[in-house]
Amino acid sequence: MGVTNVSASWTGEKLNFLGQDTKGNQIPMGGSDVSPSQMMLLGLAGCTGMDVVSILQKKRQVVSGVEVQVTGYNPDEYPKPYQVVELKFIVKGENLDPKAVERAIDLSESKYCVVGQTLQNKVEIKTSFEVTEG
Repeated sequence: MGVTNVSASWTGEKLNFLGQDTKGNQIPMGGSDVSPSQMMLLGLAGCTGMDVVSILQKKRQVVSGVEVQVTGYNPDEYPKPYQVVELKFIVKGENLDPKAVERAIDLSESKYCVVGQTLQNKVEIKTSFEVTEG
């Protein structure tokens, strides 16, 4: 089983956190930056978008642009989990085959996008903690 480790550290200001991925990239979250819940939706957009581009290129489709618009619907009361998420793909290119685009989206949704697969399944979340001085 593969393992991925990322982290988010409080900056000490308001509710601002700095996320760090496995490559050392840092992403500010909270406060005036992207909220973690919107980052999850952005992750879904990026994941499916990359899949669609890759699949269409393998099908020798001439793609010049892909935009993935995501709309998340959540209740007004906390904890406000998204209950419905809609994705709209805007794919630009020359002589694109709509069936190839539809198949690429289907493959991303059903097979390749780890974010989508995670959101569609119940995930076991385990927690632990450590208290240190300082």
